[in-house]
Amino acid sequence: MTQDIAARRRVRAKGNASGLGLLLLHLGALAALIPGTFTWPAMAVAVALHYVTGGIGISLGFHRMLTHRSLQCPRWLEYLIAICGTLALQGGPLEWIATHRAHHAHTDREGDPHNVHRGLGWAHVAWLYRSNDARPTEAEQRRLAPDIAGVPFYRFLERTYLLWQIALGLVLFAIGGWPWLIWGVFVRVVVTYHVTWFVNSAAHHSGYRSFRTGDRSTNNWWVALLTWGEGWHNNHHAFPFSARHGLRRFEIDVTWYSIRLLAMFRLARNIKLPTAVMIDRLGVR
Repeated sequence: MTQDIAARRRVRAKGNASGLGLLLLHLGALAALIPGTFTWPAMAVAVALHYVTGGIGISLGFHRMLTHRSLQCPRWLEYLIAICGTLALQGGPLEWIATHRAHHAHTDREGDPHNVHRGLGWAHVAWLYRSNDARPTEAEQRRLAPDIAGVPFYRFLERTYLLWQIALGLVLFAIGGWPWLIWGVFVRVVVTYHVTWFVNSAAHHSGYRSFRTGDRSTNNWWVALLTWGEGWHNNHHAFPFSARHGLRRFEIDVTWYSIRLLAMFRLARNIKLPTAVMIDRLGVR
């Protein structure tokens, strides 16, 4: 009992630190409004890193490949993609994956770290910095993601994820000065944060439902466009194992296209998809 209380206190302390970090990052992003901090190369760097860290690192890597094991890549590529996800500054792989698995285990009810029934603001960002007992402790993270906790490389990323961002910032500053640092780190990280968080908030609030999932997940087209296909969230909750989230032709899923490209070059295998029978069984009548 004492250990559990101490673990919860550490989670709350981390939440307080997250709140301060989020504030500083947003203030840093506002520095983009200062005259002289914008250049087209800096914007190009931000856009490229936004896709590499968010689209490849988070959507394809942390989410579909590592959390749900929807596909497999060669170990060297898996680790490279995990580094890209770490550079999104959304926590280390163990914390991110365990938190998302907790979300699926308790979607939209008690135990869901970003339960939308507590409000859109909570589901979008407040769950990160306010007192939140649904966030997994370190012990719960190891229980929810033993496949990640058991890999030394992922434990290394978990311990050093902040250092990777600092190193990237130093490289960007050395190459392009303040514009590259502000746009390539602060603006890029904040934009990637909010488009990711829209999946937790907007895609549990508005949109259409193709499948009976027993939760509030929706297919939201504009969230899908912003998040490389993650906004087809009702589809995802119906078939969490699926490497493809946009199951209809008009449901644009950029991450799925990236997976198909990897498969074309034999860099992705064991790609999981729902069968026609599964789709018919869960479909809304």
